[in-house]
Amino acid sequence: MKLTGAQVADIFRGVIKKWNDPLLVKTNAGVALPNLPITVVHRSDGSGTTFLFTNYLSQSSPDWAGKIGANSAVEWPVGIGAKGNEGVANMAKQTDGAIGYVEFAYAKQNNLTFTKMVNHDGKVVTPSIEAFQAAAAKADWANAKDYYLILTNQAGDASWPITGASFILMYKQPGDADAALTALKFFDWAYKSGGDMATELAYVPMPANVVDQVRQTWASSIKDSSGKAVWSASQ
Repeated sequence: MKLTGAQVADIFRGVIKKWNDPLLVKTNAGVALPNLPITVVHRSDGSGTTFLFTNYLSQSSPDWAGKIGANSAVEWPVGIGAKGNEGVANMAKQTDGAIGYVEFAYAKQNNLTFTKMVNHDGKVVTPSIEAFQAAAAKADWANAKDYYLILTNQAGDASWPITGASFILMYKQPGDADAALTALKFFDWAYKSGGDMATELAYVPMPANVVDQVRQTWASSIKDSSGKAVWSASQ
């Protein structure tokens, strides 16, 4: 089964109420969709997962953007609330006709059925490590202030449309330069050697070109009290 962003927004707004709604049937020609009510499952607590999801829905649907918006917690028009990714995963798994949103790791761990999505470029994509990394690789990191980018609805044939990056915050002038250097050495090791571990946990290593940019930023921006760089480009 595949869905567009606008269809997902209408499902979570309660406009599309059954799985065999004509709009879903039209998008899924040849797929036998059941005459089954849709039960929406959403987070009851605030979360970055909800922010990314609602940010994407706001880009996909003017009605969603105008009436509900994007935030870490929103006033859901319909559905059942559950706490945490684990709560949404368990509720969706136990409820006939349910649809929810969780981090990819929880979908895998709970053997959840997932939908394909029509992405920014109109291509049908499946959630996968490669599709998440494609979204990260297409992003304009070089022009993003402090690397802050929301990776929803990224361009590219292979990009999964609801992707997000996790951020670590570092002071540009840390109070303890030695501790800052130790932290940077850990992150450097993680970039060099932690990719396989991240993938095993269903998380995505950053693209190599982005890692190179990050290291350059360490060398140019993080300095001790005397103005000396904490991290050397040749570290």
